[in-house]
Amino acid sequence: MTTVSMPLKAAAPLTGAVFKWLAIVMFAMLAVLFSGVSHADQTALSKEQAARQAEQPGNNAPVWRAASSGESFVTQAKGRETGVLINKSGEVWREIRNDRIIQYGGWLVSLAFLAIMAVYLLKGPIKLPEKRTGRLIERFTSAERLAHWTMAFSFVALGTTGLLLMFGKYVVAPVLGLTAFSWIAILCKNVHNFVGPLFSVSIIVFFVMYVKDNLPEKNDMLWLKKAGGLFGHVPAGRFNMGEKVWFWGGVTALGIAVSVTGYILDFPNFDQVRLTMQQAHVVHATAAIVFISMALGHIYIGSIGMEGALEAMRDGYVDETWAKAHHEDWYNDIKAGKVPAVRSKQGAEVMGSQVLS
Repeated sequence: MTTVSMPLKAAAPLTGAVFKWLAIVMFAMLAVLFSGVSHADQTALSKEQAARQAEQPGNNAPVWRAASSGESFVTQAKGRETGVLINKSGEVWREIRNDRIIQYGGWLVSLAFLAIMAVYLLKGPIKLPEKRTGRLIERFTSAERLAHWTMAFSFVALGTTGLLLMFGKYVVAPVLGLTAFSWIAILCKNVHNFVGPLFSVSIIVFFVMYVKDNLPEKNDMLWLKKAGGLFGHVPAGRFNMGEKVWFWGGVTALGIAVSVTGYILDFPNFDQVRLTMQQAHVVHATAAIVFISMALGHIYIGSIGMEGALEAMRDGYVDETWAKAHHEDWYNDIKAGKVPAVRSKQGAEVMGSQVLS
Protein backbone atom coordinates (compact mmCIF):
# COMPACT_ATOMS: atom_id res chain seq x y z
CA MET A 1 0.00 0.00 0.00
CA THR A 2 1.37 3.34 -0.99
CA THR A 3 1.10 6.23 1.45
CA VAL A 4 1.03 9.79 0.20
CA SER A 5 2.22 12.37 2.72
CA MET A 6 1.54 16.07 2.43
CA PRO A 7 4.37 18.42 3.18
CA LEU A 8 4.03 20.33 6.51
CA LYS A 9 4.37 23.68 4.81
CA ALA A 10 1.29 22.93 2.65
CA ALA A 11 -0.84 21.59 5.59
CA ALA A 12 -0.55 24.73 7.74
CA PRO A 13 -2.33 27.08 5.27
CA LEU A 14 -5.10 24.52 4.77
CA THR A 15 -5.78 24.23 8.53
CA GLY A 16 -5.89 28.03 8.99
CA ALA A 17 -8.38 28.34 6.13
CA VAL A 18 -10.67 25.73 7.69
CA PHE A 19 -10.78 27.55 11.07
CA LYS A 20 -11.38 30.85 9.31
CA TRP A 21 -14.42 29.51 7.44
CA LEU A 22 -15.78 27.88 10.60
CA ALA A 23 -15.58 31.19 12.51
CA ILE A 24 -17.41 33.01 9.67
CA VAL A 25 -20.20 30.43 9.71
CA MET A 26 -20.60 30.66 13.53
CA PHE A 27 -20.82 34.46 13.52
CA ALA A 28 -23.33 34.30 10.68
CA MET A 29 -25.52 31.86 12.60
CA LEU A 30 -25.40 34.06 15.74
CA ALA A 31 -26.33 37.11 13.69
CA VAL A 32 -29.33 35.33 12.19
CA LEU A 33 -30.40 34.08 15.64
CA PHE A 34 -30.32 37.48 17.35
CA SER A 35 -31.79 39.27 14.35
CA GLY A 36 -34.81 37.07 14.67
CA VAL A 37 -35.62 38.36 18.18
CA SER A 38 -37.78 41.45 17.87
CA HIS A 39 -37.77 44.43 20.23
CA ALA A 40 -41.12 43.30 21.62
CA ASP A 41 -39.65 39.91 22.42
CA GLN A 42 -36.71 41.51 24.23
CA THR A 43 -39.09 43.64 26.33
CA ALA A 44 -41.11 40.58 27.24
CA LEU A 45 -37.96 38.76 28.28
CA SER A 46 -36.87 41.70 30.47
CA LYS A 47 -40.23 41.82 32.22
CA GLU A 48 -40.18 38.11 32.77
CA GLN A 49 -36.67 38.29 34.20
CA ALA A 50 -37.64 41.17 36.51
CA ALA A 51 -40.70 39.28 37.72
CA ARG A 52 -38.63 36.18 38.30
CA GLN A 53 -36.01 38.07 40.33
CA ALA A 54 -38.68 39.83 42.39
CA GLU A 55 -39.91 36.42 43.52
CA GLN A 56 -36.46 35.18 44.43
CA PRO A 57 -35.62 35.55 48.15
CA GLY A 58 -32.02 36.56 47.48
CA ASN A 59 -32.90 39.41 45.14
CA ASN A 60 -31.34 42.75 46.23
CA ALA A 61 -34.46 44.86 45.78
CA PRO A 62 -36.69 43.12 48.34
CA VAL A 63 -33.74 42.78 50.72
CA TRP A 64 -33.10 46.52 50.77
CA ARG A 65 -36.79 47.27 50.98
CA ALA A 66 -36.98 45.10 54.08
CA ALA A 67 -33.79 46.63 55.49
CA SER A 68 -35.11 50.17 55.08
CA SER A 69 -38.35 49.21 56.79
CA GLY A 70 -36.51 48.61 60.05
CA GLU A 71 -37.13 44.88 60.17
CA SER A 72 -34.70 42.65 62.03
CA PHE A 73 -32.59 40.13 60.13
CA VAL A 74 -30.94 36.98 61.39
CA THR A 75 -27.30 37.74 62.20
CA GLN A 76 -24.56 36.12 64.21
CA ALA A 77 -24.18 39.23 66.42
CA LYS A 78 -25.91 38.88 69.78
CA GLY A 79 -27.79 41.77 71.36
CA ARG A 80 -30.79 44.04 70.96
CA GLU A 81 -31.34 45.44 67.47
CA THR A 82 -28.24 43.70 66.11
CA GLY A 83 -30.29 42.46 63.17
CA VAL A 84 -31.66 45.92 62.28
CA LEU A 85 -29.57 47.23 59.37
CA ILE A 86 -31.25 50.62 58.91
CA ASN A 87 -32.85 52.53 61.79
CA LYS A 88 -35.74 54.59 60.40
CA SER A 89 -35.91 56.92 63.40
CA GLY A 90 -32.31 58.01 62.76
CA GLU A 91 -33.35 60.45 60.05
CA VAL A 92 -36.00 61.96 62.32
CA TRP A 93 -33.40 62.41 65.07
CA ARG A 94 -30.99 64.01 62.58
CA GLU A 95 -33.61 66.54 61.47
CA ILE A 96 -34.47 67.43 65.09
CA ARG A 97 -30.80 67.90 65.95
CA ASN A 98 -29.79 69.92 62.88
CA ASP A 99 -32.98 71.84 62.13
CA ARG A 100 -34.28 72.56 65.64
CA ILE A 101 -31.79 72.07 68.46
CA ILE A 102 -28.83 73.64 66.67
CA GLN A 103 -30.86 76.46 65.16
CA TYR A 104 -32.98 77.47 68.17
CA GLY A 105 -30.31 76.50 70.69
CA GLY A 106 -27.77 78.69 68.97
CA TRP A 107 -30.15 81.63 69.07
CA LEU A 108 -30.94 81.06 72.76
CA VAL A 109 -27.29 81.01 73.85
CA SER A 110 -26.48 84.01 71.64
CA LEU A 111 -29.41 86.08 72.93
CA ALA A 112 -28.56 85.24 76.55
CA PHE A 113 -24.97 86.38 76.00
CA LEU A 114 -26.07 89.56 74.19
CA ALA A 115 -28.59 90.38 76.94
CA ILE A 116 -25.89 90.08 79.61
CA MET A 117 -23.54 92.29 77.61
CA ALA A 118 -26.30 94.87 77.18
CA VAL A 119 -27.00 94.91 80.93
CA TYR A 120 -23.30 95.32 81.69
CA LEU A 121 -22.82 98.15 79.17
CA LEU A 122 -26.02 100.02 80.05
CA LYS A 123 -26.29 99.45 83.78
CA GLY A 124 -22.85 98.28 84.82
CA PRO A 125 -22.03 96.11 87.84
CA ILE A 126 -24.08 96.35 91.02
CA LYS A 127 -22.09 98.44 93.51
CA LEU A 128 -22.35 98.43 97.30
CA PRO A 129 -24.63 101.23 98.54
CA GLU A 130 -22.28 102.11 101.42
CA LYS A 131 -18.60 101.79 102.30
CA ARG A 132 -17.32 98.54 103.69
CA THR A 133 -17.11 98.32 107.46
CA GLY A 134 -14.28 95.80 107.59
CA ARG A 135 -16.35 93.42 109.73
CA LEU A 136 -16.66 90.05 108.01
CA ILE A 137 -19.17 87.22 107.86
CA GLU A 138 -18.28 83.72 106.77
CA ARG A 139 -20.63 82.98 103.88
CA PHE A 140 -19.19 79.68 102.59
CA THR A 141 -17.02 77.10 104.32
CA SER A 142 -14.05 75.55 102.53
CA ALA A 143 -16.05 72.34 101.95
CA GLU A 144 -18.93 74.29 100.39
CA ARG A 145 -16.55 76.19 98.15
CA LEU A 146 -14.79 72.99 97.11
CA ALA A 147 -18.13 71.44 96.10
CA HIS A 148 -19.09 74.60 94.21
CA TRP A 149 -15.82 74.97 92.30
CA THR A 150 -15.69 71.27 91.43
CA MET A 151 -19.13 71.54 89.91
CA ALA A 152 -18.33 74.92 88.31
CA PHE A 153 -15.11 73.86 86.58
CA SER A 154 -16.57 70.55 85.39
CA PHE A 155 -19.62 72.42 84.10
CA VAL A 156 -17.43 74.88 82.17
CA ALA A 157 -15.48 71.97 80.66
CA LEU A 158 -18.68 70.19 79.64
CA GLY A 159 -20.37 73.33 78.37
CA THR A 160 -17.38 74.42 76.29
CA THR A 161 -16.76 71.00 74.74
CA GLY A 162 -20.48 70.45 74.18
CA LEU A 163 -20.88 73.76 72.35
CA LEU A 164 -17.82 73.02 70.21
CA LEU A 165 -19.17 69.60 69.28
CA MET A 166 -22.58 71.01 68.42
CA PHE A 167 -21.67 74.28 66.70
CA GLY A 168 -18.00 73.77 65.78
CA LYS A 169 -18.84 72.55 62.29
CA TYR A 170 -20.42 75.92 61.53
CA VAL A 171 -18.15 78.23 63.59
CA VAL A 172 -14.71 76.64 64.05
CA ALA A 173 -14.27 74.49 60.93
CA PRO A 174 -14.64 77.38 58.42
CA VAL A 175 -11.91 79.31 60.28
CA LEU A 176 -9.38 76.60 61.22
CA GLY A 177 -10.20 74.02 58.57
CA LEU A 178 -11.61 70.52 58.79
CA THR A 179 -8.34 68.84 59.80
CA ALA A 180 -7.73 71.10 62.80
CA PHE A 181 -11.38 70.91 63.78
CA SER A 182 -11.30 67.10 63.66
CA TRP A 183 -8.52 67.09 66.29
CA ILE A 184 -10.43 69.60 68.40
CA ALA A 185 -13.60 67.51 68.13
CA ILE A 186 -11.77 64.32 69.20
CA LEU A 187 -10.31 66.13 72.23
CA CYS A 188 -13.71 67.62 73.12
CA LYS A 189 -15.42 64.23 72.86
CA ASN A 190 -12.99 62.57 75.25
CA VAL A 191 -13.03 65.45 77.74
CA HIS A 192 -16.83 65.52 77.64
CA ASN A 193 -17.15 61.77 78.20
CA PHE A 194 -14.73 61.59 81.14
CA VAL A 195 -15.70 64.83 82.93
CA GLY A 196 -19.42 64.04 82.78
CA PRO A 197 -19.45 61.48 85.63
CA LEU A 198 -17.44 63.89 87.84
CA PHE A 199 -20.03 66.58 87.22
CA SER A 200 -22.93 64.27 88.14
CA VAL A 201 -21.28 63.33 91.44
CA SER A 202 -20.53 66.98 92.26
CA ILE A 203 -24.21 67.84 91.76
CA ILE A 204 -25.23 65.30 94.43
CA VAL A 205 -22.68 66.67 96.92
CA PHE A 206 -23.67 70.26 96.11
CA PHE A 207 -27.36 69.48 96.57
CA VAL A 208 -26.83 67.89 99.99
CA MET A 209 -24.77 70.84 101.21
CA TYR A 210 -27.00 73.67 99.97
CA VAL A 211 -30.57 72.35 100.00
CA LYS A 212 -31.36 73.45 103.57
CA ASP A 213 -30.83 77.13 102.68
CA ASN A 214 -32.77 76.98 99.41
CA LEU A 215 -36.18 76.15 100.86
CA PRO A 216 -39.07 78.62 100.38
CA GLU A 217 -39.15 81.75 102.57
CA LYS A 218 -41.58 84.59 103.14
CA ASN A 219 -39.99 87.19 100.85
CA ASP A 220 -39.33 84.92 97.86
CA MET A 221 -42.40 85.93 95.86
CA LEU A 222 -41.85 89.61 96.71
CA TRP A 223 -38.34 89.29 95.30
CA LEU A 224 -39.81 88.03 92.02
CA LYS A 225 -42.46 90.78 91.90
CA LYS A 226 -39.79 93.44 92.30
CA ALA A 227 -37.51 91.75 89.76
CA GLY A 228 -34.78 91.00 92.25
CA GLY A 229 -34.57 94.49 93.65
CA LEU A 230 -34.83 96.30 90.32
CA PHE A 231 -38.05 97.97 91.52
CA GLY A 232 -37.13 98.41 95.18
CA HIS A 233 -35.15 96.73 97.93
CA VAL A 234 -36.26 93.25 98.98
CA PRO A 235 -34.89 91.54 102.14
CA ALA A 236 -33.65 88.00 101.49
CA GLY A 237 -32.30 85.10 103.49
CA ARG A 238 -28.97 83.44 102.85
CA PHE A 239 -30.07 82.84 99.27
CA ASN A 240 -32.57 85.01 97.39
CA MET A 241 -35.26 83.75 95.04
CA GLY A 242 -33.05 84.15 91.98
CA GLU A 243 -30.43 81.89 93.52
CA LYS A 244 -33.14 79.41 94.49
CA VAL A 245 -34.45 79.31 90.92
CA TRP A 246 -30.92 78.56 89.77
CA PHE A 247 -30.51 75.90 92.46
CA TRP A 248 -33.80 74.05 91.82
CA GLY A 249 -34.37 74.73 88.14
CA GLY A 250 -30.79 74.80 86.93
CA VAL A 251 -28.48 72.76 89.13
CA THR A 252 -31.05 70.22 90.34
CA ALA A 253 -33.58 69.71 87.54
CA LEU A 254 -31.41 70.40 84.49
CA GLY A 255 -28.37 68.88 86.20
CA ILE A 256 -30.22 65.61 86.76
CA ALA A 257 -31.56 65.67 83.18
CA VAL A 258 -28.14 66.09 81.55
CA SER A 259 -26.53 63.61 83.96
CA VAL A 260 -29.03 60.78 83.42
CA THR A 261 -29.13 61.21 79.64
CA GLY A 262 -25.36 61.64 79.65
CA TYR A 263 -24.89 58.23 81.25
CA ILE A 264 -27.20 56.69 78.63
CA LEU A 265 -25.06 58.21 75.86
CA ASP A 266 -21.74 57.60 77.62
CA PHE A 267 -22.28 53.87 78.20
CA PRO A 268 -23.90 52.21 75.15
CA ASN A 269 -22.66 48.87 76.50
CA PHE A 270 -25.75 48.86 78.73
CA ASP A 271 -27.45 47.48 75.58
CA GLN A 272 -29.97 50.29 75.15
CA VAL A 273 -31.61 50.48 71.72
CA ARG A 274 -30.84 53.22 69.22
CA LEU A 275 -34.20 54.94 69.67
CA THR A 276 -33.43 55.31 73.37
CA MET A 277 -30.04 56.84 72.53
CA GLN A 278 -31.64 59.26 70.08
CA GLN A 279 -34.29 60.35 72.59
CA ALA A 280 -31.63 60.71 75.28
CA HIS A 281 -29.56 62.93 73.00
CA VAL A 282 -32.51 65.21 72.25
CA VAL A 283 -33.23 65.65 75.97
CA HIS A 284 -29.51 65.98 76.77
CA ALA A 285 -28.83 68.64 74.14
CA THR A 286 -31.99 70.62 74.88
CA ALA A 287 -31.45 70.61 78.65
CA ALA A 288 -27.77 71.50 78.19
CA ILE A 289 -28.60 74.52 76.01
CA VAL A 290 -31.07 75.87 78.60
CA PHE A 291 -28.60 75.03 81.38
CA ILE A 292 -25.79 76.97 79.67
CA SER A 293 -28.06 79.94 78.98
CA MET A 294 -29.07 80.13 82.65
CA ALA A 295 -25.47 79.62 83.77
CA LEU A 296 -24.33 82.66 81.79
CA GLY A 297 -26.50 84.86 84.01
CA HIS A 298 -25.30 83.14 87.18
CA ILE A 299 -21.65 83.45 86.15
CA TYR A 300 -22.11 87.13 85.30
CA ILE A 301 -23.71 88.02 88.66
CA GLY A 302 -21.18 85.93 90.55
CA SER A 303 -18.15 87.53 88.88
CA ILE A 304 -18.18 91.03 87.34
CA GLY A 305 -21.90 91.73 87.70
CA MET A 306 -21.97 92.32 91.47
CA GLU A 307 -19.32 93.84 93.70
CA GLY A 308 -18.20 91.40 96.39
CA ALA A 309 -19.94 88.31 94.96
CA LEU A 310 -16.77 86.68 93.64
CA GLU A 311 -14.98 87.33 96.95
CA ALA A 312 -17.69 85.37 98.76
CA MET A 313 -17.07 82.17 96.80
CA ARG A 314 -13.36 82.70 96.32
CA ASP A 315 -12.40 83.60 99.90
CA GLY A 316 -15.46 82.37 101.79
CA TYR A 317 -16.46 85.59 103.56
CA VAL A 318 -18.24 88.88 102.81
CA ASP A 319 -18.27 92.33 104.31
CA GLU A 320 -21.09 93.36 106.64
CA THR A 321 -22.20 95.99 104.13
CA TRP A 322 -22.58 93.41 101.37
CA ALA A 323 -24.60 91.06 103.59
CA LYS A 324 -26.95 93.84 104.66
CA ALA A 325 -27.46 95.13 101.11
CA HIS A 326 -28.18 91.81 99.39
CA HIS A 327 -29.32 89.39 102.11
CA GLU A 328 -30.80 91.52 104.87
CA ASP A 329 -32.85 88.77 106.54
CA TRP A 330 -29.74 86.59 106.75
CA TYR A 331 -27.78 89.54 108.15
CA ASN A 332 -30.45 90.23 110.77
CA ASP A 333 -30.45 86.57 111.86
CA ILE A 334 -26.69 86.82 112.36
CA LYS A 335 -27.02 90.01 114.38
CA ALA A 336 -29.71 88.34 116.51
CA GLY A 337 -27.51 85.32 117.12
CA LYS A 338 -29.79 82.90 115.25
CA VAL A 339 -27.11 82.21 112.66
CA PRO A 340 -23.37 82.19 113.46
CA ALA A 341 -21.16 84.76 111.74
CA VAL A 342 -18.37 82.18 111.69
CA ARG A 343 -19.38 78.74 110.40
CA SER A 344 -16.05 76.92 110.61
CA LYS A 345 -12.86 76.85 112.65
CA GLN A 346 -10.82 77.69 109.60
CA GLY A 347 -12.96 80.77 108.97
CA ALA A 348 -12.36 82.03 112.51
CA GLU A 349 -8.60 81.61 112.09
CA VAL A 350 -8.55 83.44 108.76
CA MET A 351 -10.82 86.35 109.70
CA GLY A 352 -9.57 86.82 113.24
CA SER A 353 -10.70 90.10 114.82
CA GLN A 354 -12.55 91.12 111.63
CA VAL A 355 -15.41 88.78 112.46
CA LEU A 356 -18.78 90.50 112.86
CA SER A 357 -19.85 90.33 116.50
